[in-house]
Amino acid sequence: MRLDAQFPDKIRVIPNPGQIPSCSMEATSEGFKNGHREHSTMFRPPVNRAMRTLDRAFFRKTVSISAAKIFQPSDISRVRKELTKSLDLLLVPRLNCVRNVTDQDGVDRKALLLRETLKHDDKATWSPTITELVEKGTVSLGPHELALDYDYWTYADIISSILPEEDMQEVPQGFTQVGHVLHLNLREQFFPYKHLIAEILKDKNPTIRTVINKIEDVGSHSQFRTFPFELLAGDNDLNVIQHEQNCEFRFDYSRVYWNSRLETEHRRLVEKFHAGQMVCDVMAGVGPFAVPAGRKKIFVWANDLNPYGYEVMQDAVSRNRVQDFVTPFNQDGREFIRSSATDLLNAPPVTVTVQPRQRKDKKSKDKGAQGQEALPPVQKYTRPSVVDHYVMNLPATAIEFLDAFSGLYTGKESLFSPHTSQQLPMIHVYCFSGHSENELDDHVDVCQRISERIGYTITPEDRVGGSGNQEVELAIHNVRLVSPKKQMFCASFRLPREVAFRA
Repeated sequence: MRLDAQFPDKIRVIPNPGQIPSCSMEATSEGFKNGHREHSTMFRPPVNRAMRTLDRAFFRKTVSISAAKIFQPSDISRVRKELTKSLDLLLVPRLNCVRNVTDQDGVDRKALLLRETLKHDDKATWSPTITELVEKGTVSLGPHELALDYDYWTYADIISSILPEEDMQEVPQGFTQVGHVLHLNLREQFFPYKHLIAEILKDKNPTIRTVINKIEDVGSHSQFRTFPFELLAGDNDLNVIQHEQNCEFRFDYSRVYWNSRLETEHRRLVEKFHAGQMVCDVMAGVGPFAVPAGRKKIFVWANDLNPYGYEVMQDAVSRNRVQDFVTPFNQDGREFIRSSATDLLNAPPVTVTVQPRQRKDKKSKDKGAQGQEALPPVQKYTRPSVVDHYVMNLPATAIEFLDAFSGLYTGKESLFSPHTSQQLPMIHVYCFSGHSENELDDHVDVCQRISERIGYTITPEDRVGGSGNQEVELAIHNVRLVSPKKQMFCASFRLPREVAFRA
């Protein structure tokens, strides 16, 4: 999906992978610099700004150019290099400049397409390289009719030839893909073209079978973060298969929350956890944090209020074989925070033994007495009785749940530092704030809202390496720009003793 410069989290529109690769672009930069390679209108699609129903046949076009026919197959590589260096080749994206042609004697030969300003019947347009090759009899120049059609042009090419000129500055190019579903969030000005946009996007992205448009905000009709949508193109099927961090999730996209743009953030946080640690994922969704963490031998209690999301998470845990490490729950978030700490303390010990796998590398020098490769030792992981990390990924309201941590471990002070090596949990709470010119203003806002909910003052100076309270270990990570005035953050901090042990 095309990258929107304003919102860098959007996915790039990938040109149709079935297209023929373009010619070598070695000289393109220099060509642009000298003004020889600006694409002319002859390679743009036909324009029809009155089109409301997609007519693919309308975009057929024939371009008259010149070609250099090569007489000896052994000369193809050399001639191509020379014409690339002399800027004589046709350098147009997604076009292969090598073509098969049949001469007047019925012999099949190779030909190289030449730049549009070079005319086979006008030597004044020839470069010295072309002239020399023709005089030596290495090549001959002639006309060539280049056929272009709907399949050649990209989504951006096609839609730009359909939309009104006044809308050309804001061509809709950002979308989210979940499994085979493409999810748009169109502005009202593009509603008259929504079916055209959807059909073209589906055509240009072979993995897409369904295109939908969000018609109201996430969570506007459901506490489960789902959203109303309309089907614009393709199959009315939102049962998707989604892969992330080598894990597979299967769900009905209309019934759960999933955001493919957060994969980098999921990965970033999971990498902060260590094998054998205990994580409580308070608003787990279908498990994009929990399941990959389980694959890393991290113990996770993963909770979500959505009953269907809970079912999907159970399936993901089983499907990805992490049931020894990940346990799903279906509770209110505030209830889960408090019960998880108590229940974990009272739960019997759990030890997971991970048997090593035989390596497939037969050339390894590390062999046992019988000539077999020596196996790595058996790994054992014992589930901690206290929580190392709490994850709260519900940016619209997660901060409101922070009051549940007040008195979480009252009377259990002896379990933690300085009495033992065990630290109090790290809290990772997601939230929205403004998009200020000075990001510090947004960090101050986040800290103030956290402080109000936990009854303990946290400031941006408490960040790691800052001038404030280093025991807080504060870190505020900028996750992504949601809109021009809305930023998503992840605030991580160590649960203060004054909050955890509050009477």
